[in-house]
Amino acid sequence: MTHRILFVCLGNICRSPTADVVFRQLAHQAGLEVVVDSAGTGGWHVGAPPHPPMIAAAARRGYDLRPLRARQVNRPDFTRFDRIVVMDSTNLRDVLHLRQGQGTAPELFLSHAAQTGLTDLPDPYFTGDFDQTLDLVEAAAAGLIRALRADHCAQ
Repeated sequence: MTHRILFVCLGNICRSPTADVVFRQLAHQAGLEVVVDSAGTGGWHVGAPPHPPMIAAAARRGYDLRPLRARQVNRPDFTRFDRIVVMDSTNLRDVLHLRQGQGTAPELFLSHAAQTGLTDLPDPYFTGDFDQTLDLVEAAAAGLIRALRADHCAQ
């Protein structure tokens, strides 16, 4: 079974592209078949690569964000993806508004990260803490992989 997952943040230059690459790599290592993409709720950075400090921090951990380009989430995404995973409650609100009750419902990414004490993944574009973002993304990606395996076993 192929899992189709879309990660969504605000501008699609820090959190969601990082989640895209980290999840894709960890899912591959776990033997899961996945189709992964990322998008932003805003269109300011469409066509741009991820934020250079995010690229550098990810590279230090073996993740290559350089090939990605920002895009904006759109209505067809709600039927193309099995899971739409958002980075914070503002993204959740914005994606729910765009969804208009049709297609895949969004979920918070950090709901898959045990014991972080957070519901919203802080945006390193504003905080400057790119390593914290990677720590949280790795934890949530591992939890999402466990959830996908559990869903598969339940079927």
